Amino acid sequence: MAEAKQDEQVSLEQVIDGIINLGKDQDRVHVSDMQDRLGQRSFGPFLFVPAIIEISPVGGIPGVPTILALIVALFAIQMLFGRDHFWIPGFLSKRSVSGEKLDKGLNKIRPVIRWLDKISRTRLNWAVSQGFLRVLAVLCVLLATSVPPLELLPFASTAPFSAIALFGLGITTQDGLLIVFGLIITVGAFVLVGAGVMG
Repeated sequence: MAEAKQDEQVSLEQVIDGIINLGKDQDRVHVSDMQDRLGQRSFGPFLFVPAIIEISPVGGIPGVPTILALIVALFAIQMLFGRDHFWIPGFLSKRSVSGEKLDKGLNKIRPVIRWLDKISRTRLNWAVSQGFLRVLAVLCVLLATSVPPLELLPFASTAPFSAIALFGLGITTQDGLLIVFGLIITVGAFVLVGAGVMG
């Protein structure tokens, strides 16, 4: 099986602009449309984009967080096994969201993306090494599995998706510090899940 290539640094704003343009051009944006727009060049955006969509107002639509978590888990598993071409089953690729809601939702968080672009730089290379990427893949699967029960609590699923977003951001920009921040949030997300189970 082919080894996944380490991501080349790309602009976060360019990634988001590509998805925003889909929302402007289409009444409904399917998961397959986003996959085609992202291409096969890297797996960072495949974690970052679903997570940032959930964090945006679009994530408030019932059922959307769970669907996005399933997509993240699927990509993370393929990332774990070193695939360089991502596959997504038809029942997921055909799921769609309103283009208008996607456009408006992502535009609201665009200033944050622009700011992250400015502060991101290559550092802490160990956090974006091929070996550690597999550790992140396992964590993303675990975080994704915590989302469905958290969806019952208002905004609770934002915690695991924030960690996943930081992982995707760090991989995309080759910024290991963002990944470290993601690891810190991961601990908080697992504490939140544990508290929810105990409650």
